[in-house]
Amino acid sequence: MVGLRAAALLSVLVTVGIVVALLGPALGFFQEVSVTEFLTGTRWAPRFANPTYGVLPLVTGTLWTTAIALVIAIPFGLGAAIYLSEYAPARVRKALKPVLELLAGIPSVVYGFFALYFIAPELLRGVLGLGVGTFSVLAAGVALGVMIIPTVASLSEDAMSAVPQALRQGSLALGANRMRTTLRVVVPAAISGIAASVVLGLSRAVGETMIVALAAGTQARMVTSPLESGQTMTGFIAQTATGESTPGTVTYNSLYAVGLLLFVVTLVVNLISIRLVRRFREAY
Repeated sequence: MVGLRAAALLSVLVTVGIVVALLGPALGFFQEVSVTEFLTGTRWAPRFANPTYGVLPLVTGTLWTTAIALVIAIPFGLGAAIYLSEYAPARVRKALKPVLELLAGIPSVVYGFFALYFIAPELLRGVLGLGVGTFSVLAAGVALGVMIIPTVASLSEDAMSAVPQALRQGSLALGANRMRTTLRVVVPAAISGIAASVVLGLSRAVGETMIVALAAGTQARMVTSPLESGQTMTGFIAQTATGESTPGTVTYNSLYAVGLLLFVVTLVVNLISIRLVRRFREAY
């Protein structure tokens, strides 16, 4: 029991330590740059002669890549989960699920190079004929979506598999076919787990670094189209944390300000997830 309490306390202490580590330099940054300028400014140029620190360009890049990832991961992930839970024979399910989950073990840097050397030139420009450059939030978002498909699929499949068989049998006994039973009975009954899987995938997409650093671009700009390049919050952190800025400077402290904003966004997403799960949870 003592070991379990210590493990639970350790996670709390780690979270507190992360907040403390971010707050010090972030507060130093906000002594030089107003919070209003930081949150509402539309130009992010920390290394210019007249630096500006409006974080909205980084936020728009993050929103574009995350939205594209969800558009890809939700339908494909839920489709895979429905097939594995409701339609796949036991032998096929035992073979396919480990293969699907194997995608989650591929390093994100591999997905980044996959987006850079295949998705952008071969798929988007070659097959679809889209006018994207070497870097684009679309290519990064597609790679992000592929990366989080296993998260959505695996957790959703577990939630649907946990639905009691009696609910399926009752629906079929009333005359519903298999597809209607799946969509009208199984999916609503597992909605809390499905919502949790989507929000977990969202959190991972927001916090992903290597894919967006390699494939989205390094120019911070207000992204208005998925075909454009742009920099995300995590991409900026990865680029700037390599030693280009002197510790203690405003540019260096901006790393922590962006990191604190990212932490807050992730915290809000997880709080929403908890509320959704509690609201729609079904007990059988």
